[in-house]
Amino acid sequence: MTLTNWAGNYVYRAGVVHHPTSVEELQELVARSPRIRALGTRHCFNDLADDPAALVALDELDGEPQVDEQARTVTVTGGTRYGTLAQHLHPAGWAVHNLASLPHISVAGAVATATHGSGDASGNLASAVAALEVVGPDGTLRTVRRGDDDFAGSVVALGALGVVTRVTLDIEPTYEVAQEVHVDLPWAQALEHLDEITSSADSVSLFTDWTGETIQQVWRKTRVTPGYTLRTDLFGTVPADGPRHPLPGIDPVNCTAQLGQPGPWHDRLPHFRMDFTPSNGDELQSEFLVPRAHAVAALEAVRSLSDLVSPLLQVTEVRTMAGDDLWLSGAQGGPRVGLHFTWLPRQAEVEAVLPTIEAALAPFDARPHWGKLFADENRDLARLYPHWDDFQALIARTDPDGVFRNDFLERHVLGTRA
Repeated sequence: MTLTNWAGNYVYRAGVVHHPTSVEELQELVARSPRIRALGTRHCFNDLADDPAALVALDELDGEPQVDEQARTVTVTGGTRYGTLAQHLHPAGWAVHNLASLPHISVAGAVATATHGSGDASGNLASAVAALEVVGPDGTLRTVRRGDDDFAGSVVALGALGVVTRVTLDIEPTYEVAQEVHVDLPWAQALEHLDEITSSADSVSLFTDWTGETIQQVWRKTRVTPGYTLRTDLFGTVPADGPRHPLPGIDPVNCTAQLGQPGPWHDRLPHFRMDFTPSNGDELQSEFLVPRAHAVAALEAVRSLSDLVSPLLQVTEVRTMAGDDLWLSGAQGGPRVGLHFTWLPRQAEVEAVLPTIEAALAPFDARPHWGKLFADENRDLARLYPHWDDFQALIARTDPDGVFRNDFLERHVLGTRA
């Protein structure tokens, strides 16, 4: 049977996909495998999680989330999805700090690629990791904890250091969120008041197709506290007159509740509901993360390419995140703004315009999201990550025989020197 990623644009080349039901079975599998890669929920748009030899999926690994109330952490298996985690945490009175737009992604996969939600004060999903349990190339199980020497290089690790069997995340008391949508934000106001707009709620997303004089939608997600009120004015916008989908003309029935109606964090922070299965095969994605100080200039640079970008685009989402110290995180070293492109499923044409977009963003030290489409040729990723050589050394020390290496790592990480 042909195995594809979520979008259907990538066909996995692996000859076999293993589904171990215990950590012990996984250890034995890895120990006897000359090459193997971990496969998550297949939301990558490239070959990051592939290898011709073998893949291992942890969707059948036993174990429910385990909450440690005293430590304020939860430990989940490598195959656990965020939506499933939420269903365990919320009834017990707990929450995580943020979620991505889709709750269907696995915790381990999201962490390994520095996937994120939005919010000036919220780090990406990897920033919540307190510990990882990993099966190494010889099948040995090891744990890396926050504060250990290798921790900052082991969290966003692209699957290069082993198969993550368990992830321990920071948690906090559960909370409610209200989501509002505002429409028609003038570009002039957005560029002049970007900091005020993105700080106007706990999570803010701007949706644009780069045409015209306005940004079509602003999604604001606010933690509900005593005295919370809906915001009716936002730099020239007006509140939406009904629920909206990020894409114009699409029925919002599968979107999380809007119109300022409070609800549990996990029913508002994602854009789409957990019980909704996203459609397959109708989009491609790219994303570039720029330092917060360059956000306005980066937006202006892409806007100047609207004639090139818009014909291939479904929508761009602009999000923010706090900085962290994880070596290969897109937000390592300081706060970032993410420019996320949801493309039409026209891969050859999209790949043809990516070098132009990346050239326009290069002066702003834009980092591509590891799991999405970016230009393969003439990459100079090493200069974007201060700990690049440290990460290469960590791979060499942890996996000297290359059990977890694949074409993606050889092309983008191991073959690039600072």
